[in-house]
Amino acid sequence: MLAPVGVGTPVESLLGDDAWIEAMLEVELALARAQARLGMVPDTVTGHLALAVREHEFDTREIARASRGAANPVVTVVERLHDAVADVDPVSANYVHYGSTSQDILDTATMVIASRVLAVVIADLDTVLAALAELARRHRTTPIAGRTLAMHAVPTTFGAKVAIWMQGLLDARERLTRVRATLPVQLGGAAGTLASYIECARCADSDLSQAPTGEIMERLTGEFAAELALTVSATPWHTVRTPIADLAAALALTSGALGKLAVDVISQSRSEIAELLEPAAAGRGESSAMPQKRNPVLSTMIRAAALQVPALASTLFGALLAEDERPAGAWHAEWQPLRECLLLVGGAAHTAVELATGLTADADRMTENLSLTEGQIVSERLSIRLAPLLGKPVAKKTLQSAAFEAQSTTRPLVEVLAESPDIALYLTKPELADLLRPENYLGAAPDLVDRVLRRL
Repeated sequence: MLAPVGVGTPVESLLGDDAWIEAMLEVELALARAQARLGMVPDTVTGHLALAVREHEFDTREIARASRGAANPVVTVVERLHDAVADVDPVSANYVHYGSTSQDILDTATMVIASRVLAVVIADLDTVLAALAELARRHRTTPIAGRTLAMHAVPTTFGAKVAIWMQGLLDARERLTRVRATLPVQLGGAAGTLASYIECARCADSDLSQAPTGEIMERLTGEFAAELALTVSATPWHTVRTPIADLAAALALTSGALGKLAVDVISQSRSEIAELLEPAAAGRGESSAMPQKRNPVLSTMIRAAALQVPALASTLFGALLAEDERPAGAWHAEWQPLRECLLLVGGAAHTAVELATGLTADADRMTENLSLTEGQIVSERLSIRLAPLLGKPVAKKTLQSAAFEAQSTTRPLVEVLAESPDIALYLTKPELADLLRPENYLGAAPDLVDRVLRRL
């Protein structure tokens, strides 16, 4: 209720407690399959384990309550899984969680879930980028007031503003894709030495029992990773939390790129600006008190997410301080902030799909706003032209005085400038008017649109 950005979005079902338990069970099954292929456990184990997972009902709330006993949910899940497999085949139950440790299972399950969420987020970003690309093409040369420190600065184009949004989102997409492609399994055993897995292999009636420890490690981690479509890290990462930190950084950057889109839409949706309008829907943007309101709620939810993710990500970076071979508290502190980051970014990306595909741009209003300062927005151009003619200090002082007079008298800047004897020596009134046309001072804004579209 208090995190509306993620409610009803595709990632919500991927991140609930049920999904986490299912991921842990999937990891246990993947480990058993990898071990079975290497002859470390009987072939029948995987079938019995799969049957137990499929038919047993795991009580999420009961598992959550019982997990307080070990301070992590894996112990309880493994106990319930063992009992479920024992009901199917008592012998196979002996090979449940064979050689494994809690952090191997939960860390790997986290990577499985992250991979699924990132796939959804990347797909949503692709949709957002496609919609923004069409908007950028359509408004490639549409003049609009560029604003710095909330004030009119120099003209740009709306297409160029959209291209800036796209640039950030393309950066985010690249990082998410790279992180997703390198999410690793966790397989280290109690203290990250894989000693338990090596011992399980030595006890097996297979060729692997006589293999060097390095070969056992390589083959088991490789088979395990292949089962889950994840990668293998050089060492177990129980206390080297680089995969989590990389994921946190990519999520924080993505939330910020989405947030940039949102804050600009909010700003340009203001009643006195009214250059952009969010897509309408029944009940959307309503106020409980003011019947006329149509608030930019899609952008509001995206911005709210972007404000929360960096703080949550900072907790994940703090968890890099993981002592010894297994930390007390640092690992445990990751779980909820990471889930919230994934939910917030996933929800924001999906909300941005609706925003970008339905965003309305009012070019006439952009032109109207551009003319509010009666040519002053192009003062920079005149300053550049006049500096070598009058000297830079004189040119600046002359233009400042003219701008202040134009503001105080509400006269067009060209009228005031045309009365200046110094300027009249070099520029006629028609020449001044031409120099002060905003559409004639767009720089490379349209070309920047083309550059970003080529990148897309």
